[in-house]
Amino acid sequence: MSRVLIIGAGGVASVTVKKCARLPQHFDEIYLASRTVSKCEALQQEVGADRVKGVFAVDADNAKEVEALINEVKPDLVINLALPYQDLPIMDACLATNTHYLDTANYEPKDVAKFEYSWQWAYQDKFKDAGIMALLGSGFDPGVTNVYTAYAAKHYFDEIHYLDIVDCNGGDHGQAFATNFNPEINIREITQRGRFWENGEWKETDPLSVREDLDYQNIGVRASYLMFHEELESIVKHFPTLKRARFWMTFGDAYLNHLRVLEGIGMTSIEPVEFQGQQIVPLEFLKAVLPNPGSLAEGYSGMTCIGTYITGIKDGKEKTIFIYNNCEHAKCNEEVGAQAVSYTTGVPAMIGAALMLNGTWKEAGVWNMEQFDPDPFMDMLNEHGLPWHVLECESSPFTK
Repeated sequence: MSRVLIIGAGGVASVTVKKCARLPQHFDEIYLASRTVSKCEALQQEVGADRVKGVFAVDADNAKEVEALINEVKPDLVINLALPYQDLPIMDACLATNTHYLDTANYEPKDVAKFEYSWQWAYQDKFKDAGIMALLGSGFDPGVTNVYTAYAAKHYFDEIHYLDIVDCNGGDHGQAFATNFNPEINIREITQRGRFWENGEWKETDPLSVREDLDYQNIGVRASYLMFHEELESIVKHFPTLKRARFWMTFGDAYLNHLRVLEGIGMTSIEPVEFQGQQIVPLEFLKAVLPNPGSLAEGYSGMTCIGTYITGIKDGKEKTIFIYNNCEHAKCNEEVGAQAVSYTTGVPAMIGAALMLNGTWKEAGVWNMEQFDPDPFMDMLNEHGLPWHVLECESSPFTK
């Protein structure tokens, strides 16, 4: 019998809960917790009280409060779908209760727009000594893209040398300006300096200053911009033959124009300002007035294309492949009432959890996705709504 506690009740959590609820062979009992318990209650009502056994209010910033909740529920696994700021308090609570842990995005401090794995990797010995496992980044990017890399290294290459992760949302939600996941996290991420790995060192670029126009499968040509994304940090660590590793995301001109204006007038700042006698953070206020990403599903057209271009050596010859998935917004809405960006994160969270619970991926310590056998995860992607494809390319599409 397996019991999971899911912390978070946003768009990604909604997908994960609904997917877990359909698989009683992996998830016997599901419990939900969030700062806003009414969101959990709505999900429970939608899925059914026979599958979601209980809902709770919790402040995930408070490790002791999370610890008390874990002691009450006694889950085998905590699935952390809260904000990245809350990763460490939840990991501390899992350590205190000897409970396995999974998340979809790495930790970042609330008062500094910076994210990296060092804080969570520092828990390796603690989790290993406690005999419990933490699986980091079980979303799509990070997550599926890490597994794509491991799958390519296992089945297609003797050595991998060049890696480019590409993330294109070719959909249209009809809004003048909206983000497809938590606006606060999204805007913090894309306004940071770009960073990529080349010849054994990290190199930086100005935010969104490097552009490639790429042709995405079933979408077409889209402007793609170099960014830093956390999976690069773990992938270059675990695949030391890489000579270069980069991450690219598409943005339309209208989105970038809105972003530049908001940034120019200080609305993307995380520094508190005084307003009518109280301290407010401009970016948190902006989040409050922007559309909720969970509300975008209805009428969202088009699809995503997320994948990984990899160039390396096989049998002494250079080759390039592209592993990717297309995910249609309308089909996701029809299946689980979500848009594709939430779906592509929520499904891998369920798969990672299932593999931990059934013992396929099970080892004490703190681990990234690419450190385990990729084949079972890749099989489950095909079974649960995120089918993948491999294209063998004559060459990389990127400008040398």
